[in-house]
Amino acid sequence: MSLIFLSLITLLLFSNLSAYAESYSLEIDDEVYDIEYNFDGDVIAMAIDKETFSLLIATENVNDSQFQIKLPNDLIRAENNEFAVLVNGFEVDYEVMEAVDRNLTFFVPAFTEEIEIIGTFVVPEFPLGMVLVLGTISGIIIIVQKSKKFLFR
Repeated sequence: MSLIFLSLITLLLFSNLSAYAESYSLEIDDEVYDIEYNFDGDVIAMAIDKETFSLLIATENVNDSQFQIKLPNDLIRAENNEFAVLVNGFEVDYEVMEAVDRNLTFFVPAFTEEIEIIGTFVVPEFPLGMVLVLGTISGIIIIVQKSKKFLFR
């Protein structure tokens, strides 16, 4: 009896470790983001559109199912978790579960080809460190140029 109980508890623990069946590695500016997802279909590609603050997902072989995706906060986020989710260009309702990352769940119909998740922030083009380095270099160049004018007068 206790063996069955221990087996059941072990099964429940391991089944809850990850509700996501698959993962996609998205590389942006030499940074790799592992995006976990689960649905009845295949992901062909994912990309970030920095101009529209969105994550684009291309799919194929999709059957009616719930699409679950775990979005890293440093990849994409939305103020007050108010994302816009478009499936084949049509806005759909979604649920957000907040943990360390955002977990979105929404319905995708059969033959879905494109999913777009729009937030208010996506990975910046230049990390903060790069902005500081560029600012420092610019400051040094300006100082050197100004000092040359005074030295050679």
